Amino acid sequence: MKLQLALDLVNIPEAIELVSEVQDSIDIVEIGTPIINKFGHEAVRKIKEAYPSLTVLADVKIMDAAGYEVEQASNAGADIVTILGAAEDSSIRGAVEAAKEAGKEILVDMIAVKDIETRAKELDQLGADYICVHTGYDLQAEGKDSFEDLRTIKGVVKNAKTAIAGGIKLETLPEVVKAQPDLVIVGGGITSKEDKKAAAAEIKELINKG
Repeated sequence: MKLQLALDLVNIPEAIELVSEVQDSIDIVEIGTPIINKFGHEAVRKIKEAYPSLTVLADVKIMDAAGYEVEQASNAGADIVTILGAAEDSSIRGAVEAAKEAGKEILVDMIAVKDIETRAKELDQLGADYICVHTGYDLQAEGKDSFEDLRTIKGVVKNAKTAIAGGIKLETLPEVVKAQPDLVIVGGGITSKEDKKAAAAEIKELINKG
């Protein structure tokens, strides 16, 4: 299992500083949608320049013009690019093809997908590198989590790796680890802590034990 740090509500200098605190414990740094919406791919570029050995994910949540969008994110330094599972199959294929040409990977975000099992099977056949169950902020506020969806996806995919995101913190980590995703995505569970380095190290230790 790998640990991905999700950065959402910071500017570029704050992101660079935050990563410096936790880089020894994380495998992937995610440049979140809010950052990209505000600063564009410059945020991806600056983080990759600052931490060339870290895998960088651009959470652009592509819905259309997928080949072009993957190309732009890849050119900025992204190693992994996200597309929404609700996108058309042709968009998924375009994203996968563009990523392969650039030597990158595609993570499909299942946020708002209703039939998780059927769509996961389709995405697996379409060549997704990662399929990520994701409980967004709005559903987290209603008390929802992604554990059941993760188990569903793990039961049907044969090639893609699995990931889980949405409200994961130290208290819920044992259940996450039990489900054995390939990638655990943590945002506020690290970024909201006063001692971010210690929080990241503790989470990484639990993941490694799992």
